[in-house]
This record gives sequence, C-alpha cells and structure tokens, in this order.
Amino acid sequence: MPDDRDVWRIALPMILSNLSVPLLGMVDTAVTGHLDGPAYLGAVAIGSIVFSFLYTGMNFLRMGTTGIAAQCFGANDDAGLKAALGQALIVAASIAALLIVLQWPTGHLAMRLIGASPDTESFALEYFFIRIWSAPGTLANMVLIGWFIGISNARVPLLIFLTVNLSNIVLDLLFVLGLGMKVDGVALASVLAEYAGFSVGLLFVVRELRRRHGSWPLEKLGRLREYGAFFAVNANLFVRTMALMFTIGFITAQGARMGEVILAANAIMMNLQNLTAFALDGIAHAAEALVGKAVGQKNREALQHAVRLSLKWSLIFAASFSACYWIVGPILINALTDLQEVRSAANRYLPWMVLSPLISVWSFLYDGVFVGATRAREMRNIMLLSAFLVFLPAWYLLQPFGNHGLWLAFTLFLASRGLGMHLIYQRKLLPAI
Repeated sequence: MPDDRDVWRIALPMILSNLSVPLLGMVDTAVTGHLDGPAYLGAVAIGSIVFSFLYTGMNFLRMGTTGIAAQCFGANDDAGLKAALGQALIVAASIAALLIVLQWPTGHLAMRLIGASPDTESFALEYFFIRIWSAPGTLANMVLIGWFIGISNARVPLLIFLTVNLSNIVLDLLFVLGLGMKVDGVALASVLAEYAGFSVGLLFVVRELRRRHGSWPLEKLGRLREYGAFFAVNANLFVRTMALMFTIGFITAQGARMGEVILAANAIMMNLQNLTAFALDGIAHAAEALVGKAVGQKNREALQHAVRLSLKWSLIFAASFSACYWIVGPILINALTDLQEVRSAANRYLPWMVLSPLISVWSFLYDGVFVGATRAREMRNIMLLSAFLVFLPAWYLLQPFGNHGLWLAFTLFLASRGLGMHLIYQRKLLPAI
C-alpha cells in the first residue's frame, strides 16, 4: 500500500524538476523585459506559446509513455517496458523530422493566427526559426522523462530537467547579457540546452536497460500494426493536449489584440500560472506512477489510497501558492519587468493568480490519476467540453469586461475540467478496477 514516502520519493524530484521550467520562462521574460521596448518581450511570449502548441501538443509522448510503462512496471513486464520506450522514441523522431521540414509554413501560419504588431511578429519569427531545431532533443526528452516516471524513478527526470533548464538559463544570460544578442540568443540557448539534457538522459537509459531481462522485442518496433496500443492511448492524449493549448494560445492571441502592454502583462501572469501548474504537476506525476502501478496489479484499494495521498499534498501546495501570490505577487511582477505600464497592468490582474491554484488543483490531480490508468479517452472528452463548451462561450459573454473577462473564462475552464474528471473517476474509473 503506498504511503507519504512513496508520494514524495517521486513528487519531490519532479516538483524540483517542474519548477525549473517556469523559472526558465521567468528568466526569458526578465532578460527580454529589460530590453529597450515591449516588442522583445511580446515576441518571446508569442514564440514560446507557439512552441507550447508544438511541443506541449506532443506531450502525449510523455504522458502516454508514463501510463504504459507504469502498468508494465506493476506487472513486472520487462519486454513491455522496452517496447514502450522504443516505440515512443521512434514516434518522437518521426514527428521531430516532420516539424523541421514544415517549419516555414508552420511559423508563418502561427504568426498570422496570432496577429501581433509587425515589429513583434518579426522578432517572433526570428525566435521560431532558430528554436525549431530543438525538436529532436525536446521530443526525445519527453519520452525519456515519461519512461523513468513510469518505473517510479524520478531522479533521472530531475537530472534531465535541471540540465536543460539550468544550462538554458546560463546560456540565456551569456548570449543576451554577455554577447549582446536579443531574441536570437534566447532561442539558441533553448536549442543547445535540450541536447545537453538528452545526452544526460541517454546515459541513464543505457544503464537502466542493462538491468532489465530479455532482449528487445524488435517485432513490436518494426511493424506498424504493433503500435496499436500506443496510438490508442496517445491519439486521445494528443487531441486533449491540443485543446488545452488552444485555450492557452487563445488567451495570448486575445492579449495581443488588446495591445502590447496587455500581451506583456498576460505573459507575466501566464508565467505565474505555469509556476503553479508545474509544482502541482509534481504531485500529479507521483499519482501517475502509483495509480499506474496499482492498475497493473489490479489493486483497487491501492488505487484509492494513492489518490487520497496525492489529493492531500496537492491541496497543501495549492493553498501555499495562493498565499504566496497574495503576499509577494507585486514583488514577483517587479522582478520580471521594469516597464512601469506593464507592471501596473499585471498588478490589476494578479487576483486571478491568487485564486487560480485553489481552482486548478483538481484538474492537475486527476490528470495524474487518468494518465496512470491510461484513461485517455475520458481525458480528451472532458478537455474538449471544457475548452469549447465552457471557455469559449464564457469568453463570448464576458468580452465587455476585457482582460478580466478573459481570465474569468479561463478560471471557469479550469473548474470544469476538475469537476468533470472527478465525476468520471467516481462513476467509471473506480468501478472498472
């Protein structure tokens, strides 16, 4: 039966790992926020959201690999673990190659959809055409991180994350502050950092595989029909993730249409939202591994206990983040930019970040539960409902309230996700174990 130590053995390294991601985003924001004009900050915000669509849209490589690997780990299936890793890496390499080939139409289409000012768009395209070359390393890292979480080893993902993000931060400062580069330096730092992280992860994969019995199931890697289970889970996760990223991208696009100041202020707010999300995801990653193991063992009691433990710690973290943003939120905003008009705008919308952790905690927790149980279809359905039947209608009705209406619509989106998954967990997931 899992206990608090089992949760924290996975959650603590993943929280440290995940927190390094928004901290990197904050460094990107701070570096460009102190350049001579909001166009640079807006360009990196737009470029980052485009890659959130492209890379976070491919996060099914991480989530799907975790769920499948966790269930194989619970069933002591070493051949299944190797097949899960090999199939996911092959798919990741194929998608990365496609992204690089299609970079020109993808970049220009993204800029057209967002509709930023000419100066901001020019800098954002410069950022895009450099950072796209990180695709092979980024997608491979997703697979390695997901696989190690699935076998309840959170130390290697921590090392990968820290290698990527700390080297990215150092290179950011070197290229922009040291060498005088601008958005091109921020993008180049991201490319080099991803490959550094992949090199570290690959060393640990080789060592872990040497400890596993049996040979590689080559028939499952070389035949397309053997990928049926992989695609059955990951196609639904892909749709689910794209609906999420549509919502995030919609917020960025609407902010751009409200002007460069609102766009920059929303970029700061989204950095705080990401800080919350990545911290709560650390607990969710523990839920993925523990729930997946329980499902692999067909142990309903262990499943319920894992969910209760994960919920307890998720609520503690959510309350802590709300208190933090309430007390020191203005200080964080001032640290991220010295543009007074952006600071003023960000402080007006800060209350939404105080509320957000208490609302979003439920959706993050149940994401972990459903990933571990490989219930991707239900995750897809709830996300589509929340994005297109809650968020968009809410924004349509709340437009007269401007940017406040946009953040209220996003809050309703988060609430509907958590409520929907809770109902499915109680009525369908538990009775099926």
